[in-house]
Amino acid sequence: MSGFPIVRPRRLRMTPALRSLAAETAIKKEKLIQPYFAVEGSKQVQEISTLPGIYRYSVDELVKQVEKDLKSGIKNHILFGLPEAKDERASGVSGKKSLIFRALSTLKKQFGDEVVLIPDLCLCAYTSHGHCGLLSSGGEILNDETNAVLARAAVSYAEAGADIIAPSDMMDGRVLAIRNALDAAGKKNTPIMSYSVKYASAFYGPFREAAHSAPASGDRKSHQMDIRNAREAVLEAYQDAAEGADILMVKPAMPYLDVIAELKKQMVLPLAAYQVSGEYAALAFAARAGAADLRAVALESLTAITRAGAEIILSYFTRQLHAEKWM
Repeated sequence: MSGFPIVRPRRLRMTPALRSLAAETAIKKEKLIQPYFAVEGSKQVQEISTLPGIYRYSVDELVKQVEKDLKSGIKNHILFGLPEAKDERASGVSGKKSLIFRALSTLKKQFGDEVVLIPDLCLCAYTSHGHCGLLSSGGEILNDETNAVLARAAVSYAEAGADIIAPSDMMDGRVLAIRNALDAAGKKNTPIMSYSVKYASAFYGPFREAAHSAPASGDRKSHQMDIRNAREAVLEAYQDAAEGADILMVKPAMPYLDVIAELKKQMVLPLAAYQVSGEYAALAFAARAGAADLRAVALESLTAITRAGAEIILSYFTRQLHAEKWM
């Protein structure tokens, strides 16, 4: 082969140092968020069979785990509550006696501004029927009535010390309802990270077992997005931005890289993605079976999500990336 120019892309691949120098995409550990599951009681550390290496913690044990994670560099924490008592009105979702209020207030008192505390806000773990909203007598999810409950819970969480509120219910108009309630309560500076684009995905199975939040009957396709739709994702994102969201999120991540990329082009707000339980479990169990190198597939998947345009990633791999120094 002769002549000029000769294009040789391999020149910048010859050594690790050159590859790092020329790399277009870098995962930023400070932009990763670790999920936690809180349960009632004390001295509770419960392994989750569907999520290898992930546990449920009572508040006292949660403090210990967050302290350990903080020492390894993890500052961002999203909390999911698993209350013992549930009812049709999701009464346990808010108030000073609620599990998440106690978890937030305890963690904030212990760690202050060293941590970013993000309570997930949805009714599914608090309702006896397991749906994300209140139900009518005929079984229809009541959108506006649900928004009122979510708004009260958001204020409760902000008062407990939440740094960001993360509504994941997918009710229409809930960002505006939450924003108005926070502002009226003097919490104008509390941001909202909205699950703006949340699909009715089959990748949530391990989480639903972990959080005891599977619906008792039916499904969530009336409010979570149809997996066949992409343009609708843009509509949802624009709507949440207009209602006062500060961060937009796509969930799940890997099956919707095209959606992440499109929102990155169209939106100016920070963009998050949730590498959900099914994504994590698939890789973790493949590694346990000897079918994959866990570090390699975890980093490759997170790199893909970052390359698509996500600036913030919620991932069950966050702890391993920090504690085991994978990066």
